[in-house]
Amino acid sequence: MITITNYYTEKKSLQLSSLPETLKKGWSFVDKVTQDGASWDAYHASDSIKKTVDLYLSKLNEFVNSNKPKETKTKLTATKSKQTTRKPTTRRRTTTSSSRTSKLSKREEAYQKADKVELISPELKLIKRFALMHDKVKTQNQIRLFINALQRAITEKRIRKTSPHAKEIMEIQDSLINLMGKFKSANDSIKIELSEKKRSHYLTLVGKQAELRSVKFIKSYINLQGKLIPNDKAKNLYNRIARAINTNKLTKKDKYWSQVDQIMSTLKSFVKKNPAQGQLIVSSKELNGLQGIVEGCDCEMLNGIEENTVPRNTIMSSTDIINLDFHKLGFKGKWLKLIGDPSKGFKAMIFGKPKMGKSYLAVDFAGYLARNHGTVLYVAREEGIDDTLQQKLKDKKVAHPDLYVSDYLPEYLNDYDFVFLDSVNKLGLAPEDLEELSRSFPNTSFINIFQTTKLGNFRGGNEFQHDVDVVIEVPEKGKAVQFGRFNQGGEVNIFS
Repeated sequence: MITITNYYTEKKSLQLSSLPETLKKGWSFVDKVTQDGASWDAYHASDSIKKTVDLYLSKLNEFVNSNKPKETKTKLTATKSKQTTRKPTTRRRTTTSSSRTSKLSKREEAYQKADKVELISPELKLIKRFALMHDKVKTQNQIRLFINALQRAITEKRIRKTSPHAKEIMEIQDSLINLMGKFKSANDSIKIELSEKKRSHYLTLVGKQAELRSVKFIKSYINLQGKLIPNDKAKNLYNRIARAINTNKLTKKDKYWSQVDQIMSTLKSFVKKNPAQGQLIVSSKELNGLQGIVEGCDCEMLNGIEENTVPRNTIMSSTDIINLDFHKLGFKGKWLKLIGDPSKGFKAMIFGKPKMGKSYLAVDFAGYLARNHGTVLYVAREEGIDDTLQQKLKDKKVAHPDLYVSDYLPEYLNDYDFVFLDSVNKLGLAPEDLEELSRSFPNTSFINIFQTTKLGNFRGGNEFQHDVDVVIEVPEKGKAVQFGRFNQGGEVNIFS
């Protein structure tokens, strides 16, 4: 049976081309969510991702089982009928257990040898992602998104020329660019093959660092904070930590043992007080300290934060806030006039009556962002991908390699800097859904488009408007007015 534990081992025996279309999408989705097997953190942290992946694995197992050769089935049946005593069954289980223990021992050995850190360096994350692409089939879009992620890390100076592995990063960038030149069409796919020497070198580098187990548990704990969660979810995290302690994988020697011990105590109390479900509330002081750890520092407060990365539910000194460097996107022209200059991760809403031009405005804005500020996903749920949308793209001349369009909202949005939701009403999203999206993808800006009532008001409660930085109304045909936080009263002509 294929599970998340053996997924990347078992999938080597499968051919992507032989899978049904729905399973091909699941194949790509798991690669995106786990960064080609580098981390299953997103799976454990998000219920929606977990449900999607579990459903995919269930369907994949059904497909694999239904396509087994007939002779294999006969052999298994014959073997099963011969096992009339417990002894063979016991021996077989012992072998499996031994094999599993051996595999875990190798992982543990690698973990012990590695330099334990709070935060894996961005270079090593990208190197691991590239190394794990070996022997996998990738589309042009997947390669392009990888290049964007790499170049964004360089632009944001998370990777510098003086970085320890800058040479390998440049090699990988060149390799990815060369791969892009091999695609014959946008729908083409290529099997990635690395030389054993090069792959071994990359994996050796990756093995030099390992994320502290305590930090993994702290991250999972923070993800539960402030949410209404079932008793089982808190119990599951408690048991994961307990297993690590019972097997000596997490001991009092860990530098964050006291924090993990406190987490265990809080989870135990939560489970006792909430037999069904409840809201896990963490004190501001405790939360600030934990967030400081997962940001890679050993401090009580988050000081010296670059850009717009202050997490929610944080208490900071006013003197620290004065010293923060909130990086502006640098809007220019009519968009600066309409909106002002927001920071990364801003939230906006656009609303107006039908046929007034709100979708034209949104498409035009998406094109501007793709040309100048990053990768854009336009979720065209309202119209779908049809000739009407095609005409808008042509009219506004915004088609661009970094502007992607879909007719559904993907689960994984980390590869996009800006996401347009056209429309929120058609997607069936509530205010808490939009809040969850912003919390899950803090570096992504969301532009939410709304249908209106006959009176011209946007459909939905006032919470939608209160939760955004930019509010753009299209009160009459061809005219857009902005009355959000950055540049109240700004306006533009949509069709000029």
